[in-house]
Amino acid sequence: MELPGFSVAVWMFVCLYASVVGYPNGKVREACTSMVPCHGGSPQLSPEHTITVNGTEFKPGDNIEVHLSGPDFEGFFIQARDAEHLDSPAVGSFVLADRRHSQLLTCGRTKNSAVSHTSKAKKKDIKVYWIAPRDAPKRVQFLATVVKKYRIFWVKIPGPIVSQPDVLSPTPPLRATSEAMSTSHPVSYISKPFSASGCGIMKFCIRNPTNCDPESASCFFLSFQQEESSVFIEMSGPNEGYLAFAFSHDQWMGGDDAYLCVNEDHRVHVSTAYLKERSHPLLDSENALEDVSWRLADGVLQCSFRRSIHLPAFKGRFNLNTSYYIFLADGEASKGGLISKHRRQPLVTDGLYNITGLPQDIGGSRAPRLIKAHGALMFVAWITTVSIGVIVARFFKPVWSHSFLLGKELWFQVHRMLMLTTVMLTSISFVLPFVYRGGWSQQAGFHPCLGCAVMALTIFQALMAGFRPSRHAPRRQLFNWFHWSTGTTARILAVVTMFLGMDLPALDLPDPWDTYAMIGFVAWHVGTDVLLEIHSYCLVCKVEVIEDDRVQILQSLTSAEAEGRLFKQIVLTIYVCGNIVFLVAFLIAINQV
Repeated sequence: MELPGFSVAVWMFVCLYASVVGYPNGKVREACTSMVPCHGGSPQLSPEHTITVNGTEFKPGDNIEVHLSGPDFEGFFIQARDAEHLDSPAVGSFVLADRRHSQLLTCGRTKNSAVSHTSKAKKKDIKVYWIAPRDAPKRVQFLATVVKKYRIFWVKIPGPIVSQPDVLSPTPPLRATSEAMSTSHPVSYISKPFSASGCGIMKFCIRNPTNCDPESASCFFLSFQQEESSVFIEMSGPNEGYLAFAFSHDQWMGGDDAYLCVNEDHRVHVSTAYLKERSHPLLDSENALEDVSWRLADGVLQCSFRRSIHLPAFKGRFNLNTSYYIFLADGEASKGGLISKHRRQPLVTDGLYNITGLPQDIGGSRAPRLIKAHGALMFVAWITTVSIGVIVARFFKPVWSHSFLLGKELWFQVHRMLMLTTVMLTSISFVLPFVYRGGWSQQAGFHPCLGCAVMALTIFQALMAGFRPSRHAPRRQLFNWFHWSTGTTARILAVVTMFLGMDLPALDLPDPWDTYAMIGFVAWHVGTDVLLEIHSYCLVCKVEVIEDDRVQILQSLTSAEAEGRLFKQIVLTIYVCGNIVFLVAFLIAINQV
């Protein structure tokens, strides 16, 4: 008899808790049908907020700007429904204009069919874009629920009704932004993400990351499928600005056949262009593309089109039955469709490919091989060899002073071998960017300047070591000071230079992982150094200080240091293993970009 009463109490608590908490984060899928917030109480009768749109007619694939405005409000919920049946499911999908204050929700089977708030922050207006589906009803009305305060809200505020004109063609023409982007071909709306099925079998595909699924929100996808005398092309990627690809005779921008899909006011325009060196693309006055389609949803831009293999009448269009390097780039587009320079290095195929030849499924790299080698060699030099060499010279003189290798003390030979390796690796790595660029890079900021300083200090340090005075020479102390200060300066500048280089477009390791990993390495090295310093200090404290007998002091110090041999060797082993872990992590990251 106790159980039913307990169940009723739990049920009442859950209901009351739900009504009290509400949905401050905007996850209001439970209200998809009724559009009523679970706040308790009754909705207000006279709305204070209005819905406006930028047009009264639409065709499938069109986008309509929807604007909700009024006095300050905390929450909202917007849908489009069949104007003849307002209790029917939501119609069409939305695209966000401001992700800080609005988010997309899926009601029923229609993805992104509603928009709601992201927090309780006060708002005065919200702007979104509604995309008309292929099966849209003749008349569509926008509805909104607005929450001013927890108990003050309005439900299903009626908005404008938009309708389809009585036309035969369901696809709207491409609205050109300039003469250069005009086209006479109709444009349709893509209904779903592209598929990788058939890649390497029926069509030539480029995917980044390698073998990624174009249905995911992090995959850049480009495919070519030959159909008699034409090629059908699909391109998609996680960007709401623009996507572009180009055919090139080499791995440098300039003299290339380019194709752009640009988001202009939530409408994608597809055009051809010619790339003249490292400048803004020159858009063609005539468009040779057919069967143009596009889609912009969930932060992913898609476009597809068809072009003939041979286009002798269009200047700048390459024949597609020849091998080329293929570029794939993305970036931001401002209002009006003006594109900005791509934020990172374009994806470039590793070799020449004929897209009408044998179908392949390949990847590409956003970092040239010479730049990858440059980064890898610098990481090997300044994360492993130089760091280990410094630790050995600073803390292992007493430990390995009685061990010899090729007639010299072991610690000295190990230190010299590691430092010479550092000089060799740094020198080789230093040359590679100049070989790749063919000269000085004006776009790399302070990285090349600091790199030259590191190279100069490295060479100077090696030359200075070659003229090292003997242990008891009068100038030995001066040499020690210069040797330490030059090496320390070079190491600090090298770390700063690597920090700057990791985010350059030519390499661009994944953020924020690269920064955290580099900070971790610096902390690892400093921590090991401090630990060994503390250990050495503790050993010195054990030495009996005899002011009048310097020989006995030296003997006591040597004995004390020898007592810590095992500890130092364990620390060195762990330190070397840690450095190798950091190095492997960086090398894997470099290989994947």
